[in-house]
Amino acid sequence: MSKEEFDPTGADSGSYQASRGTGGNSGPPLRPFTLSVDVGGTGLKASVLDRSGVMVADRVRVATPYPLSPDRLVSVLGKLVAPLPGAERASVGFPGMMREGVVLSAPHFSTTDGCLEDSDPELREQWSGFALADALTEAFHLPTKVANDADMQGSAVVRGEGLELVVTLGTGFGSGLFYKGRLMPHLEIGHQPFRKGETYDKQLGEPTRKSIGDERWNKRLHKAVKNLRALFFFDHLYIGGGNSRRVRRLDHLGGDVTVVDNSAGILGGIRLWESEHLGVDRAVN
Repeated sequence: MSKEEFDPTGADSGSYQASRGTGGNSGPPLRPFTLSVDVGGTGLKASVLDRSGVMVADRVRVATPYPLSPDRLVSVLGKLVAPLPGAERASVGFPGMMREGVVLSAPHFSTTDGCLEDSDPELREQWSGFALADALTEAFHLPTKVANDADMQGSAVVRGEGLELVVTLGTGFGSGLFYKGRLMPHLEIGHQPFRKGETYDKQLGEPTRKSIGDERWNKRLHKAVKNLRALFFFDHLYIGGGNSRRVRRLDHLGGDVTVVDNSAGILGGIRLWESEHLGVDRAVN
């Protein structure tokens, strides 16, 4: 298993180098610019990327507020990105089930405090069927694509070789599936049964990691990888997200598993515009 940083060339791996200003390029930034937003359970992050994936401004971040209704999220994101340079388009990674820009479910935001055990019926109803891409297109004044956050992160790291699975370890357990570089319709693996009657989200999310410690958490992660290997027969698995840095015993996971940098959450924004992706693309005004 390897622990991968983003290659400045990115030619073979499809990865992007994160930098700011013109520090990563000898020449001027390349158009079009993409406003890239990563919506997380604990933080909201954004930056603007040029065509080659170089950040043209420092990343901005605020803590995710709770309770978080759709209207509140749109308002907070509008204020967050206001200081950033102008862009021609926007990409947003969202921690929920998305289809053609519409939210089908948002478990973390359907609670008053982000805890999956405290679902709020009113918030759940507000999020179900919410046209998030349309709302952000209006708020950003830019054509906007919205994908699941793990799907967007995966877009930055997959190599386009066979069946590639991406999992993100953070507030919860995210996943994205790609075949020959093309994003497949999103699957909520995190909400499926894993062990002892609990889901991947519950067993491997941040609240549980804090409770049981990194050693026990890693043992569970290794079991999860074994399960996913038997389910998907993936050609390669990428592990990202804020808690990817906590992954231990890397050599025990196999040479077809790679830990990737969490900056992919933003860097994947370009890839959503580079080719067609099932379940993401739609008519954009």
